[in-house]
Amino acid sequence: MQRRTGVGLTAPFAAALMDRFGIRRVVAGALVLVAAGSGLTVGMTESWQLVLCWGVLVGLGTGSMALAFVATVTGRWFVERRGLVTGVLTAGGAAGQLVFLPLLALLVRDHGWRTAALVVAGAALAVVPLVVWLLREHPADLGRPAYGATEVVPPARPEGGAAARAVGAFAAAARTRPFWLLAGGFAICGATTNGLVGTHFVPAAHDHGMPETTAAGLLAVVGLFDIAGSIASGWLTDRVDARLLLGAYYALRGASLLVLPSLFAGTAEPSMLVFIVFYGLDWVATVPPTVALCREWFGASGAVVFGWVFAAHQFGAALAATGAGLVRDRLGDYALAWYVAGALSIGAAGLSLLLRRRAADEPAFALPVAAGRRAWSYRG
Repeated sequence: MQRRTGVGLTAPFAAALMDRFGIRRVVAGALVLVAAGSGLTVGMTESWQLVLCWGVLVGLGTGSMALAFVATVTGRWFVERRGLVTGVLTAGGAAGQLVFLPLLALLVRDHGWRTAALVVAGAALAVVPLVVWLLREHPADLGRPAYGATEVVPPARPEGGAAARAVGAFAAAARTRPFWLLAGGFAICGATTNGLVGTHFVPAAHDHGMPETTAAGLLAVVGLFDIAGSIASGWLTDRVDARLLLGAYYALRGASLLVLPSLFAGTAEPSMLVFIVFYGLDWVATVPPTVALCREWFGASGAVVFGWVFAAHQFGAALAATGAGLVRDRLGDYALAWYVAGALSIGAAGLSLLLRRRAADEPAFALPVAAGRRAWSYRG
């Protein structure tokens, strides 16, 4: 729970740091933190050292390269096809897990966990020179307009500290209805993906007689299909009202979770395979429309505000992971957890549909150059 919330709380500050000091420095620094945290674990002798290395250092590093990074890059480099690019970049995270987790599992089995930790550290350090060499901050650095734009716009670097900008963005956005609708829906998204299914699907399936290896294989299929789902959702976000997309994603997710308890069996029946494929397609499909709505309502500060929305996602995941475990311990099975999650997802669909479209003449929220002051008055 602590690592999930820590990763989430890092995101808005990382987005503000990218605005203040640049994407290249933040990403390079984050990779160094991941390398340090993973590499130092090989010398652990006390439990608090695991918390420091993996929970703090790796948590800060991965949190700084999480979805706020995606929102920052798409906001700077793209005017057209932002949804599709958001989907592709989000899918990249899922693809990395599919590629590296099995390899690391093999290393742990054959050579021990210390070898796997050192490989993670080495891989993170190997990427740092590429980031420094190839990553650019803005299209203007290359003398080009953003994709879909016609003019080269010089970047405007905000004044003031990154922490003040992140906290100021939250303080101002938290006074608006759209922020809480988006954050509430995304918290439920985290609860029903990483928190519940990602954490408890395997033990729940095992409770019904399914071998753990089979259940883990089904989760791997979820990871495979969430790549396709993320990209498809990004493509749809460029063409369909993001509110309607979120409403549909959450409603369908809720319906599938309400059915899930009846699908568990000792073997992977066709009905369970249908659930797995659908849940994979829906897993991170919520990201592109949520990023688009943050950008619509919060303008140039959309990436920072989305960082806070993502923090709500991680908080929801942490609560669900803990709560579902308590349900299993007290009641002997997970049925109530699935039903509650299904109802919450349907509620998230309602939250998404309550978010109205911003009027064409209504200014988007944005922190001004001097961080921490409001730049607009919200109506509604």
